[in-house]
Amino acid sequence: MSQSNFDLVVIGAGPGGYVAAIRAAQLGMKTAIIERENLGGICLNWGCIPTKALLRSAEMYQNMKHAAKYGLSTGEIGFDLQAIVKRSRAVSKQLTGGVGFLMKKNKITVIDGTAKLAGSGKIDVTGKDGASSTVTGKHIIIATGARARSFPGLEPDGKKIWTYREALVPDIMPKSLLVVGSGAIGIEFASFFNTLGAKVTVVEMMDRVMPVEDEEISALARKSFEKQGMTIHTGAKVSDLKSGASDVTATITLKDGKSSSETFERVILAVGIIANSENLGLEEAGVKVERGDVLIDEFCRTTAEHVYAIGDVAGAPALAHKASHEAIICVEKIAGQEGVHPLDRSNIPGCTYCTPQVASVGMTEKVARGAGHELKIGKFPYQANGKAIALGETEGMIKTIFDVKTGELLGAHMIGAEVTELIQGFVIAMNLETTEAELMHSVFPHPTLSEMMHESTLEAFGRALHV
Repeated sequence: MSQSNFDLVVIGAGPGGYVAAIRAAQLGMKTAIIERENLGGICLNWGCIPTKALLRSAEMYQNMKHAAKYGLSTGEIGFDLQAIVKRSRAVSKQLTGGVGFLMKKNKITVIDGTAKLAGSGKIDVTGKDGASSTVTGKHIIIATGARARSFPGLEPDGKKIWTYREALVPDIMPKSLLVVGSGAIGIEFASFFNTLGAKVTVVEMMDRVMPVEDEEISALARKSFEKQGMTIHTGAKVSDLKSGASDVTATITLKDGKSSSETFERVILAVGIIANSENLGLEEAGVKVERGDVLIDEFCRTTAEHVYAIGDVAGAPALAHKASHEAIICVEKIAGQEGVHPLDRSNIPGCTYCTPQVASVGMTEKVARGAGHELKIGKFPYQANGKAIALGETEGMIKTIFDVKTGELLGAHMIGAEVTELIQGFVIAMNLETTEAELMHSVFPHPTLSEMMHESTLEAFGRALHV
């Protein structure tokens, strides 16, 4: 390294870490970033991006199978799994290369290796070749992300029992697949493999699939998944996995207490994540860690002076866009910028790219009622929207939740085609403290799916036009 003293050192180059480094460089700080594996972190290499590439291939395949519905004719429809995977990996590689370009463009020093805090702003780095070095930073940001969680009896073997990593580069298209967990990761993989023909079974410990979503949306999602051929067990658990020569036997206990053994070609474990907070020297540096998560204040400061944490390592929600936003807040606060606002975690959108897509922001109906709000709720179905009918995408609904007294938009919940793109309209509305009046008086273009956002608002106040 040509230099070892920096204004800011970032540990971890995922969507939190590399954004923090870029913003710091923009503000004139001499910046270094330490990464032990790949620029872009899990998101670009083994998470958000490659899964969307896989799901796009599945979506195209599904559309091709129904080409006749659109007046189109095709030959025999098929797919090449390894070609699908190859495309997904190429997409990740392209974006990882882009992050490398941004590091060079912003004159950020990239250090390959594993970092550990060594006191007084010092960081010991062990390179991939085993060589050691030390860098110092006036400020240090921990952005080390998280990894897949496992439980006793439910350990991945990387061969027939997969985490998200193996599921992204499958060796076969399994005839039967068990997905343990129905959060975003589990459901996206279930959707991908189911669309390509696997017989998919999903087991969820909670009483409904996608348990963080609004109950009504969860129910619609389950109905759709089952219609597509998935087997869904909620209030159930997988207590044991035994790997055989060519398959895995799972012990599944249903909510009525009855247990049975079922055999699957492959299993995907999607039972949550755990923060990468070990072996960083955090406790020795005075950084408090609770249940694996680094504790931070509203500006991402830890309990140790000049040490900060952002992203998954600093707690839920484990979302790339949350990490990136925390990065900017943290760096701008370090730089002494004026008008830096703490992150409002209640206004962070969540998106799941299954078929149909699911997206949400703000309070669910149950949470809003529990908080004491008197509600007005609007719902508008896809089947009443002209653009949705023209697209042949009539499955879905948009639901909006307002406070009766103030007209405040408390939450929005969507299921259907492209809702992961639509949700940002409501995110902006909530950030601007919009009431129903502003939404009603906004002009939405026709014909678009976004018109349903308008109609859902109108319906909450008894003014819907097309239902």
